[in-house]
Amino acid sequence: MPSFGFSAGHSGSAPSPFDAINGPRLAGGEGSHPLHSVSPEELLNPSDGAVVGEFVFDHPARVGDGITGRVRLTAMKPVNSRKAYLRLVGLRLDETRRSRDETNSKGETIYTERWVETSGKLFVTDSFPEPPIPTNLQPGATWEATFMVPAPQLGPPTAHLGESIIAWALEVRWDVAMGSDHWAAVYLPLAQHPDLLRAGIGKQGGMSLMSSVPVGNASINVVSPLPAPSGQEVVVTVVWPSAPSGQGARVELHRRTNAPNGTEGIIASVAVDPASLASGAAGARLLVPAGSAPSFDGAGLEINYVIRVLVDRRLRSDAAIERPVAIV
Repeated sequence: MPSFGFSAGHSGSAPSPFDAINGPRLAGGEGSHPLHSVSPEELLNPSDGAVVGEFVFDHPARVGDGITGRVRLTAMKPVNSRKAYLRLVGLRLDETRRSRDETNSKGETIYTERWVETSGKLFVTDSFPEPPIPTNLQPGATWEATFMVPAPQLGPPTAHLGESIIAWALEVRWDVAMGSDHWAAVYLPLAQHPDLLRAGIGKQGGMSLMSSVPVGNASINVVSPLPAPSGQEVVVTVVWPSAPSGQGARVELHRRTNAPNGTEGIIASVAVDPASLASGAAGARLLVPAGSAPSFDGAGLEINYVIRVLVDRRLRSDAAIERPVAIV
């Protein structure tokens, strides 16, 4: 049975206010990753055209903290709504593998088309009664107020997992009877809170922030500050008294994710002398790639990182030990 790849006409989508680039850019051929070239900021559509919003934040937003600032609205068209409210919205956008069979008059499949498209949904739509937003605005009218809203207590933070995206926005939305809603929104980078990782919230585990983690009779130690920021080095030392001899050894940084179209694997690797593992002299500096997603689990998604020490044994399976490590 022939199998064909991507053809024109496929597209991906996300709900407003994250619908700025809905269309063919959010789709690709079999085995592709259309989200790899998309940043979370690009997804935001700041307005439907009725109202322009200016949002100023007092400080960067972080999971579990308060979000404060000022909003100024300017009407470009008449706005008449049943209600209006400030809301915090969170988007989960995933790559999804799709296929379509073409059959002949006998019902037999004659070829199959396969492609990847993205699909998004709002997993948080928290609205707030304060400040009270005017339900009606005339063209040229302006309104402004301060705001104070809570960030999600457990996240998840803004994250680009490569094949999935978590994005946040603060939005003023007008509920229009018998018509499309109006909105004015701003992209909200929401940082992970290190205290959540330290507390072992979710599946990350408190061990990801320990400087020394025992693994049997061995220990894998991180001597640089934790959690480790993306774009910086993780400095590792290893003491593995029972490490086997081998023709080579490596200290690696692995990422692991449950994103639907996600890939796992090595994102940094340094070769070491196998003999240095048993003597306690093994060390490595692993560069966390810039832009790496922070360690988190939430909205049904998760990404975590481990430091893995591996000995390549000739004609035998590799021997390895590992520990979790937190990235922000």
